[in-house]
Amino acid sequence: MSQESSEGSDSKGRPTPKRNQAEAKRKINSLAPANTKEAKAAQRQATKAARVAQRAAYLRGDERAMPARDRGPARRFIRESVDSRRNVGEYFLPVVLIVLALSAVPSSQVRVAATFFMYIALVAALIDGAILARRVKKEVAERFPNEPTKGLRMYAWLRSTQLRRLRTPPATTPRGKKP
Repeated sequence: MSQESSEGSDSKGRPTPKRNQAEAKRKINSLAPANTKEAKAAQRQATKAARVAQRAAYLRGDERAMPARDRGPARRFIRESVDSRRNVGEYFLPVVLIVLALSAVPSSQVRVAATFFMYIALVAALIDGAILARRVKKEVAERFPNEPTKGLRMYAWLRSTQLRRLRTPPATTPRGKKP
């Protein structure tokens, strides 16, 4: 027989590669890096640096670095409005801690007075928060007529119940200054 008849009519003109040669060729062309340990370490470093930069921008008050719940001119106005005044709600947590400490006192009169004081603080915080939420929603509707007002009252009330130092994004408006 001739060589043409054994190879067929669609001869490729070269011998079929061995399996180990074909696998080696595929591995070279793969997308995985040659040294995965170093590549993973570099990726971790890059991710960490990006997170640090994102957090720094968030703490500066950069609008692009904020989550969706804090973005927009209406939310910025609410943050400035809440931060510009003293809120009863922000003092509720310290009151609860004082009541907790006073509950260890053996006198039942002190414990009852402390509990009563805590309930008064709770009611005052709720009333102050309701007044704040109502006022803020009204002002946002006047200043930003095209902005949706859904959730703004709760946003204002929740921000007013946080201690000023622990608010995120951090408070940038000094107390007493109108937004």
